[in-house]
Amino acid sequence: MMSMISSRWPRRALVAAISAGWVAAAQAEVPAQQQEQASGWFRMMVGDTEVTALYDGHTTLDTSLLKGMEHDEILRHLDALFIDAENGMQTAVNAFLIHTGQNLVLVDAGSAACFGPTLGQVEQNLRASGYAPEQVDTILMTHLHPDHVCGLVDENGEAVYPNAELRASEGDADFWLDEERSQALPEEERAFFTMAQEAVAPYQEAGRFSPFASGDELLMGIVARDTHGHTPGHASFMLNSDDDAMLVWGDVVHSYGVQFADPSVAIEFDSDPEQAVHTREAVLERAVDEKHWVAGAHMPFPGIGHIVEDEEGYRWLPIEFAPIARDSE
Repeated sequence: MMSMISSRWPRRALVAAISAGWVAAAQAEVPAQQQEQASGWFRMMVGDTEVTALYDGHTTLDTSLLKGMEHDEILRHLDALFIDAENGMQTAVNAFLIHTGQNLVLVDAGSAACFGPTLGQVEQNLRASGYAPEQVDTILMTHLHPDHVCGLVDENGEAVYPNAELRASEGDADFWLDEERSQALPEEERAFFTMAQEAVAPYQEAGRFSPFASGDELLMGIVARDTHGHTPGHASFMLNSDDDAMLVWGDVVHSYGVQFADPSVAIEFDSDPEQAVHTREAVLERAVDEKHWVAGAHMPFPGIGHIVEDEEGYRWLPIEFAPIARDSE
């Protein structure tokens, strides 16, 4: 009996040693963390129309850019939503690709290289989503600020979307593309004008740029709405398809953590802060009443959701990720 027990111990020791070796080997094979995100695109249907959100990247805005609210109150609103603003507010930049069945329409084009390495991803995410820049036939600009227009051209100043008709509002075209106006400014104030003019230039030279007026039906189911204030001709685009609707609203809101709670808060970049506030209040009220989708350039990616009223003002309800529903054949 003793010989049988003693003969088992070496076997158990051997098993334990082998197991320890397996654990050590397994631990040694743990891979490095893969600290990259998935491609920045998100797709949904609005009626019969396909809408793809394209992530351009993010930037950080100092809370001092928000006007009309005490700093402590700004921080209170941000903190309530777990937005860490110690080093500024992280703000997304989004563009939107609309496939109507007849047209492939890009709304805004992102920043390209105008604002550093955390931005400039619209083109690569458009490709990752299954489309090519050459397939875009129409580009609609909400306004001509550089975080929306710089992505129209590559590093050589050539059109990224060579087959597209570029459209911008009459108000923004008259303001930002006026060389006499920009030349009359001090040099340090010309940058936004120069970037807009350089981005639009190849489309103008090719005869593929034309302004639009508020209320114009730009394509079937897409109507321009006047939402000026942030810029002189800021526009939003109302998409209606089947029984569904979406407002692609550009820069109506920059800080979802503050401006939904208090729409009267403006931002330093507004050309007419009072009008921008009036526009925001009207757009939010209408979005609640009509219950349509909203797609925002500076909302957290994918920037799509609904607006509801709450105790303080309004609240953002982001879309839930889901696969595209396919009609059964």
